[in-house]
Amino acid sequence: MSITISKTGVVLRTVVIDALLLAAACLVPTASHAFSLPLYQLNPMAFCLLLGMALVGDRRNGILLAVLMPVVSMLVVGMPVPAKCLCMVAELLTIVAVYALMSNRIRPLFSVLTAMLCGKVVYYLLKALIISPAVLVGTSVWLQMATIVVYGLVFAFIAKKSAD
Repeated sequence: MSITISKTGVVLRTVVIDALLLAAACLVPTASHAFSLPLYQLNPMAFCLLLGMALVGDRRNGILLAVLMPVVSMLVVGMPVPAKCLCMVAELLTIVAVYALMSNRIRPLFSVLTAMLCGKVVYYLLKALIISPAVLVGTSVWLQMATIVVYGLVFAFIAKKSAD
């Protein structure tokens, strides 16, 4: 007699991870306002997306998180504003798409770094078109590059551990 684990356990794990990441995406803007800390400068939704991608490993789940995190946060907390929400969804979807295209060709670290850089390009292009090119970059470029590198390293580490 063999014991098999049903897909229910995998689905339940994914649902729990997604729910925690959605909660985190909503709590960061709240904590930023409550403690007067500019946590948004650390691009927490990208970090949550990368965690979800590394822990679940399913591109469809990444797409779901990329759309839901900014939208749910906007609806529940009021941040980001609708125009920035659209830019953020596009940025996060770009990260998922570019990573999916590159992950089989090059190492996860370089795939995710490239994906995040492409996501930033898409975000700022849309922000310039939709919102205003006058105040295009509100966060230090050096801080953004540092978070991309740190998040890339964390993602690569978690993805490697999850694959083992």
